[in-house]
Order: sequence, then C-alpha cells, then structure tokens
Amino acid sequence: MPDLPIDSALISDLEQVDRIVLERVRTRSVVIGVAGRHVLAAGGKRIRAILALLSAQIGQYDLDRVIHAAAAVELIHAASLVHDDLIDEAERRRGVPAVHRRWDGDVALMVGDYLFALAAAEMALAPDPRIIGYFSQGVMTICEGELAPVTVVTPLEDALDQYFYKIGCKTAALFEAACKAGAVCGGLAQAAVDALGRFGYDLGIAFQIIDDVLDYTGLPEQLGKPAANDLRAGTITLPLIYAVDAGGGSDLAAAIDAAGDETRITAAVAEVVARGGTARAIATAYEYHDRALEHLAPFAAQPAARTLVGLAQFVVTRGV
Repeated sequence: MPDLPIDSALISDLEQVDRIVLERVRTRSVVIGVAGRHVLAAGGKRIRAILALLSAQIGQYDLDRVIHAAAAVELIHAASLVHDDLIDEAERRRGVPAVHRRWDGDVALMVGDYLFALAAAEMALAPDPRIIGYFSQGVMTICEGELAPVTVVTPLEDALDQYFYKIGCKTAALFEAACKAGAVCGGLAQAAVDALGRFGYDLGIAFQIIDDVLDYTGLPEQLGKPAANDLRAGTITLPLIYAVDAGGGSDLAAAIDAAGDETRITAAVAEVVARGGTARAIATAYEYHDRALEHLAPFAAQPAARTLVGLAQFVVTRGV
C-alpha cells in the first residue's frame, strides 16, 4: 500500500497530535492505559486527524488552534473501534487482538467509554464551541449506525438504502466532523466549513466502500485481519449486494449465514468478484470521490486543497 501523500511538515504536526493522544491515555489505571494504547496503536493512518489539519490549512493555519480537534477525532475513532469490535465480536483489529479478546467485555466497554470521555475533554480545549457540536453529532450518528445493520440483500433499492445509511453513520459522519472542526479552527466562513464537511462526508463514503471491497480482494497481511471477515460475520456490504443483483441469486445471498463453512465462504468470495461485485463497488467509490472533489473547487488555489485531492486519490486506489 502506498504512503499517504502528505509532506514532512504535516507529518511533523501529525506526530504532535499523536503525542497528545498517547499522553491522554496515560492514567493511573494500568488496564485503561495499556488497553487504550493498544487500541490507538491499531488505529491506522490517522486519516481523520489529517483531514482536520488540512481543512484548517485552507484558512489561517495555527497548529495550536487545531491540535485538540485533531486529537479529539482520533480518540473518538479509537473509542468507536472498541465498541464496534464488541458489537461485531471481532477477533483482531489491524493484526492486533481486539480489546475485548485481550481483556473481558466489561473492560473493553469501559475502555471505549473512557476514550469517548477523553475526546470530550479534548473538544473542550478547542477554540470554538461549534467543534463540540460537530463531534457530538458525529458520535450520535455513529451510535445510530451501529443500531441499524444492513439486513437485506434484495431488493436492490432497499439494500442500497440500508448500506449507505450504515456507512454514512459508521464512517462518513466522522470524516465530515473532522473537516468541519478543522475548518472552524482555520477561521473559515460557515459556507466554507459546510463545503469542507460535504467533502469529508463523500470521501468517507468512498473510503468505506473501498474498505468493503478489500475485504473480498485484499490479502490478510494487507488487511490486518482475515480476508472475507465481514462475510464470515454475516455483514452485508456493497460488493455482495451488487453481485447478488448481477445474478448471484439466493445461494450467494445465503453466504452471510455460512460462518464456519470455509468452502462456502471461499466460493462466495470468488463469485462476488467474478460477478463484478467488487468492480462495480469500486466504480461507485469513484463516483463519491468525484463528488467529494467538486466540494473542493472553491479552494483550488490553496496548497492544502491540492493535498486533499491527493488524499482522496489515495483513498480510492489503496490496495485495489
């Protein structure tokens, strides 16, 4: 997988965000401290923090004004991973055993709640009260999405409605909040804040679609978890929906109930790819990528906007 298209100055600022995040999880409780660092170490490339920093750079950039918002969004993301793993009963997160597998479920729930509380405290240090509103709405939306699983593969329209609602809540809402919070920290007018939020939302949709494609096409060492992990868990995602629509029929749809049957899972993965489910999903991700870039048009002269364009390209090309 290629490196993120960001320069050394932004990497340096991101490292300062990381230092704050890690400092916040150093507490008197050994379990919270170790479990919190365990989750944060498995949290990926910090794309949400990068979105906050770059959105601030569209305006008048001051790291001290945006650093707490960037740290808050990563703490929210880490908390959501813990709760997501509890709900999904996931075994591993990016190659690291999920918190509830290394500690019991009560401890994992406490860790997730504690990380949300840390994020709230971090928001309070940000320079504008709108930031608290954006992140609070994002957390509520994430929770709403967790309570609204995709339950049907057909008819297509119903399946798509459920799927896009789910990923809009699960992923896109926090991308949106990160961009809006960063834009506020950069002193941008509300119209610009909203435009960058729409960029973040559409980019988040594209990001999650590609994640769901990689579940079918990626290698375990690339994913940090077993391939077809979602399918094994009975989770309906866009490649499966499209493959069923392309003639996969009830047998393919029933693969979500084949947990433990590796022969059926392997056959289903091959059929999803063969019927164009992953290719059609990638095309849809590009549609959202293109929509996201339209929202950046007013900022085209800004170097940070060009970096956001590169980041959007990274999102849709990583691993596919």
